[in-house]
Amino acid sequence: MRYVVIAVLILILAALGSALYFMMSDRSGTSRSVNALTVRVALSVLLFLFLIAGRHWGWLPAQL
Repeated sequence: MRYVVIAVLILILAALGSALYFMMSDRSGTSRSVNALTVRVALSVLLFLFLIAGRHWGWLPAQL
């Protein structure tokens, strides 16, 4: 489970980095940075729910 959490954290950071890149490089007003931030928020919420469910059902120990 630890590796799943680390992988999702890396994906969250990648989405944040791509949003920053799109914000700095897009001058045409496309919504790519908004889409990347939406992906980041969705991954963060899913990770939070996964951690809550894992703790509730005993999939995760008290300390990762």
